Amino acid sequence: MYSETDINRLRWHCRRGMLELDVLLIPFLQDRFRSLALEDQQRFEKLIECEDQDIFSWVMRNAEPEDADLKRIVELILESVPT
Repeated sequence: MYSETDINRLRWHCRRGMLELDVLLIPFLQDRFRSLALEDQQRFEKLIECEDQDIFSWVMRNAEPEDADLKRIVELILESVPT
């Protein structure tokens, strides 16, 4: 279980400096993270440790992560985007 301190730390790491990533990662953290299974929360933490260009490529669907855990969390993030 992630504490509020952990959530605040993650929020800081979600601030990437790329607007396209900020508008996906920060709302996902705020709106969906707490309701995720622990394994998916850990996947999110793993994702935000990746390079910005990799994350950007994945969320823009220009590429897919080779790692199954990263692929799962990217799919969850993209599913949460309003259409």
